[in-house]
Order: sequence, then C-alpha cells, then structure tokens
Amino acid sequence: MGVEVCVKAAVGHPDTLGDCPFSQRVLLTLEEKKVPYEMKLVDLQNKPDWFLKISPEGKVPVFNGGDGKWIADSDVITQVIEEKYPTPSLVTPPEYASVGSKIFSCFVTFLKSKDSNDGSEKALTTELQALEEHLKAHGPFINGQNISAADLSLAPKLFHLQVALEHFKGWKIPENLTNVHAYTEALFSRESFIKTKAAKEHLIAGWEPKVNA
Repeated sequence: MGVEVCVKAAVGHPDTLGDCPFSQRVLLTLEEKKVPYEMKLVDLQNKPDWFLKISPEGKVPVFNGGDGKWIADSDVITQVIEEKYPTPSLVTPPEYASVGSKIFSCFVTFLKSKDSNDGSEKALTTELQALEEHLKAHGPFINGQNISAADLSLAPKLFHLQVALEHFKGWKIPENLTNVHAYTEALFSRESFIKTKAAKEHLIAGWEPKVNA
C-alpha cells in the first residue's frame, strides 16, 4: 500500500482539485520531496461514507503513509512526512517557524469585513510588512536560499489572499513590498505549486459563501 492523501474537491466539481490551502500544503510537501502518492478527492458537501470512517470529523487533509493509519491535521502530516522522508530537508529553524503565521487569519478577517474603518486592512498590511522585513534580511525564502516547511505552509495562503482580495475587494499587496512580490512569484512559479494549486474560479467559489455570509 502506497502513500495516500485525501484532499478537498472543488465546489460543484467533485473530480477537480479544490481550494483547501491546508490540503495543498501537504501536496506541496510530497511534491518537493518527490514522494509518489495517490490523491483522493473528497466532495465536502457530500462526504462519502468511506471518508467519514477515516476522518470522523469530516475534515481534510488526511494522510496515510502506507501503513493503513490515517492522520489528520496538516501540521502533524507534514511533520510525519519530514521524519519519514528526510531528504531534501524542509525543516525550518525554530526561530523562523512562525514567520508569516498571522497573515492568513488577518486576510480572512479583512476579506469578511463589511466596515472599512475596522482596522482589518491595516492589520493585514502590518503582517505583510513584517514578512517584507524578514525576507529583506534573510530571503529570498523564509530560511534563506532553500525552500522550507514555513514557505510551503504560507504559499497556498498567500495565493488565496492574492486571488480572493483582488476579486472581492479589488485589493492588491502594496507595490512597495517588493520582497513579498518576488517571494510570491518564486513560490507560485514552482513546478510543485503549479501542479497542486486550485483554479482561480474554484478558489473564488470556495470563498463566496463566507464573504457573503
């Protein structure tokens, strides 16, 4: 039995890869380590019984390293992959592990915000500015020249941020954050990213109900 990973299918398109950034993080990790795997797409609006048996909470991603044990949570899964397939190493030094970690929650707050004066845009810009300063000092990636786990966690979230904020708010990452722009371009052009990303229209469809809630 080989490596299997269950990920979100696109809303309304059960045979197409969906827009879950945590699922993509796991796929990116496998791709960067050149680990062969079988991807199982799960329609989260119509969860099949076989899936609920291995993921009782009904959440993706879930991962099976070939031993029949299913593991949930992208933090845990990527750690397991790193231990089982240590080459190439994707370990991020502890002092850099939390770089950019607040960007996603700030993005979601700003995306859902109906009040332009609630400070959510400023909070997001502040986090992106902090990433800019880190990359300026240590880049091009979070841990210098080599891509690491922190980048693979952040890349799908930055892709969601870029696509969703432009679509729903006409907002873009400020142009003066030149290192952040170079960083997203470097990440999004990687073969592993192109292979595992959701189509923009599926990403937008995924956020639509949350934005209009």
